[in-house]
Amino acid sequence: MSLGLAMVTSIMLLIFLIVTGPPIPFAFAGACTYLVATIGVNPAILMPSGYNNIQSYVLIALPLFILAGSLMSSSSIGDGLVRWLECFTEKLKGGLIVVSVIACALFGAVSGSGTATLTCIGTVLGPKMEQRNYPKHIYAATLCCAAPLGLLIPPSGIQIIFAWAVNVSVLGCFLAIVGPGIMLALLECILGAITMKKVPDLPPTVQRKNAGEWFKNFGKTTVSTFPALLMPVIILGGIYGGIFTPVEAAGVSCVYALLAGLLIYRTMKWKNIKQSFFESGVTTGVMILLVLFACVFSRILTQEQMPQMIADALTSVSSNRIIVLAMVNIFLIILGMICDDTAGTLIAAPLLLPVVTRCGMSPYQFAALLGVNLGMGCITPPCAPFLYLASRLFKCPVEKMIPHVLKILLYCYLPVLIAVTYWPALSLTLVKLVMGAKFIIFPFGGG
Repeated sequence: MSLGLAMVTSIMLLIFLIVTGPPIPFAFAGACTYLVATIGVNPAILMPSGYNNIQSYVLIALPLFILAGSLMSSSSIGDGLVRWLECFTEKLKGGLIVVSVIACALFGAVSGSGTATLTCIGTVLGPKMEQRNYPKHIYAATLCCAAPLGLLIPPSGIQIIFAWAVNVSVLGCFLAIVGPGIMLALLECILGAITMKKVPDLPPTVQRKNAGEWFKNFGKTTVSTFPALLMPVIILGGIYGGIFTPVEAAGVSCVYALLAGLLIYRTMKWKNIKQSFFESGVTTGVMILLVLFACVFSRILTQEQMPQMIADALTSVSSNRIIVLAMVNIFLIILGMICDDTAGTLIAAPLLLPVVTRCGMSPYQFAALLGVNLGMGCITPPCAPFLYLASRLFKCPVEKMIPHVLKILLYCYLPVLIAVTYWPALSLTLVKLVMGAKFIIFPFGGG
């Protein structure tokens, strides 16, 4: 078997195994085993290399952010954010839809987890919206599509993995997704407000008589929810202000969530803490095993020049930058539909970076592009983990959610994807402003 055919077959085998159901780490292990058997790569060299790669300081942030998200789901931090945001949408018809999007963005910004965001904010807002006669399929679809904002508002777990996989700055990747994340959140808020205006007999969130009463209520709510509001300030301000590294910020978020749940809100029980540590340990173990085998697989492909082969194949179809980047997006969308965000990042980052840098795209812009595409994949069947989680959480059939999910994909995600791809300033402006002279556009010599 020729080398090129073996490489392509291994990728097809990997995708087949992911789709058919074995645990994803074992899917990567199967693809690695196939390559070792067909092209004669020495596993005695590969496994130590993979083990050395996962001994990275950056990867410590992953289990810490996973634990922080789990702890925040057990405390009242999400409820505090929701109650404070409700003050601004009291007179807006269907205001809880707007609150749900912004709450997902804020909670995702401190938990780094889309799953934790959907679970926590959905648990808080779902019963409220059902009580106020919001159409279930609309609010379920909205929360489902807002949960990936946890991937696009830093800190983001997949951006940590991307930065580690291609050896670029974690802070740079975090900064690159701020613009696309805010743009997506605004579009989802606008679409949600327009949609809810068309729903008959839906009252505003709360009726207030005058401005004085509003300010009084706002003051009380701000005081009572201040610990929850302070958390994004501490975590994000610490990262962007240079006080914390992303790893240190992850540790601080764990400690803050634990103290807030135990001492301030007093909603967290010791059994919740034990469960959070157990679940986070299991998730971390699976993720590290996935990273190990994905690293070995990536090492084989890179060693055998697979990224260059893909770059040559795409540019042979067309030398037009716009068309090549469109093909990259199509590949990423399909990848996102069949893989989870972590696996998709580990596959796409080393394979496609040479392609996009050849087109003049910065690795940090590619980080944002990858985040948007994999966010879409989280809500696009057949994989769509957030879609099925929202269906179970709100007891709403997937087929009823799909029409509104498609609207959000068309009017929110697609414009952001196009903007990220062809408007570099959206993702790179903050990187240049904050990182200054340390900002390196093409560390791999592309463009």
